[in-house]
Amino acid sequence: MSDLGNKKVMADNINYYLKRNGITRKKLSSDLDIRYTTLASWLQADSYPRIDKIEMMANYFGVSKADLVEKHDSPSNSIDTSGMHYVRVPIVGTIACGTPITAEQNIEGYTHELFEAEPAKGELFALRCQGDSMEPLIPDGALVLIHKQPTVEDDEIAAVQVDDDTRATLKKVKHVGKNVILYPINSKYDPIILNKDNPGRILGKAIHVGFDM
Repeated sequence: MSDLGNKKVMADNINYYLKRNGITRKKLSSDLDIRYTTLASWLQADSYPRIDKIEMMANYFGVSKADLVEKHDSPSNSIDTSGMHYVRVPIVGTIACGTPITAEQNIEGYTHELFEAEPAKGELFALRCQGDSMEPLIPDGALVLIHKQPTVEDDEIAAVQVDDDTRATLKKVKHVGKNVILYPINSKYDPIILNKDNPGRILGKAIHVGFDM
């Protein structure tokens, strides 16, 4: 019986070839001109690609369409997670003034992430993206993994708490003199300038974008 139309099989196979070839979701989306949210939906087994998209991905990975469509029982077609670490990461909602980022009253849930090297306890947290200011890179509703650190390099994406706002914003960071400029990716939004009159603090660096809880 054919597995054509089986969303779970398709998701497993795309994920396998991404990992085997060391290709990120972002690169695949960009190289094939596929909307990031559409690709994420395939990888989450929420929807199924059209046949032309399947052929495009097969050509990209250098495999046959059947390699993407059909379920494979061979061990070579499974992702080896031995030696990797599942880590429970807190999802931060509002951030009460004066409290640590991951204080109990700030946490609205948890996500479990897989790492090759186990991170130090307490150095990670996650934020749920709200709005479209960072699209198409970070869609509305995406779960963003943050590494806690007080500074980031120019053009890196950071979680930043602006003044007394109880929620963090995700923006690209640029240092200009004594000012820190927070740039959205979506051009319809204006940058935010942090200075002594409009203070803020960097909570951490964005290191991964996901779409599942």
